[in-house]
Amino acid sequence: MQINRRGAALALSCGLLASLPALAADEPRYNQISLRAEVSKEVARDLMVVTLYSEAQNTDPGKLAKEVTDTMNKAMQQARQVKDVKISQGSRNSYPVYDSKGQKITGWRERAEVRLESADFPALSKLTGELLQDLKMGGMDFSIAPATRKASEDELLKEAVNAFKARAQLATEAMGGTGYKVVNLNLNSSGYPRPYLRSAPMAMKAMGSADEASATPDIEAGTSEVSINADGVIEITTP
Repeated sequence: MQINRRGAALALSCGLLASLPALAADEPRYNQISLRAEVSKEVARDLMVVTLYSEAQNTDPGKLAKEVTDTMNKAMQQARQVKDVKISQGSRNSYPVYDSKGQKITGWRERAEVRLESADFPALSKLTGELLQDLKMGGMDFSIAPATRKASEDELLKEAVNAFKARAQLATEAMGGTGYKVVNLNLNSSGYPRPYLRSAPMAMKAMGSADEASATPDIEAGTSEVSINADGVIEITTP
């Protein structure tokens, strides 16, 4: 029994010693201030995205599917001839058409989309005008290309850090401190703003009709704001 008591006392002593560093690490830290700095700039939207679609109706679903497929294949083959235009298939849906009483199926309607994307606005604008002979406009929007956004954010990152340091210095002086150290700092982009969207009627008007001259309309894509936030905590050194 004596040996067991000594063993228990030794274990308790070691446990207390091991907890000392943890207690020291948990000591309260004073003169800490949370700060936030944000920098931003307007960046031109350099990516144009057009959504076109084919929609048809037929009593025979097989014939309907072939008709829509042939129309979309023709459009994509034509789009592939234009350099620097990225092509991707959008959604494709088929649904029944009912009679006036809503009880009997009288036919089928199908819709298929194609998405065209390019930084060459004149080329994509001209292509869109040509494809509108067989397709309909689903929408046109503009956004910042991923590479452009990354370059802008990388440039703003340094500015955000400098802006945070400037605020930290002001806070230190206001508190009567002699200096500060950064406890933690997080840098984040403000997120991706919604793309600039033009409605289908406006987009078709911009493209012009197929009977008009092939002059390419001017496109005003506008700009989007890119921002970087610097959120962190500083600890001020006081005399």
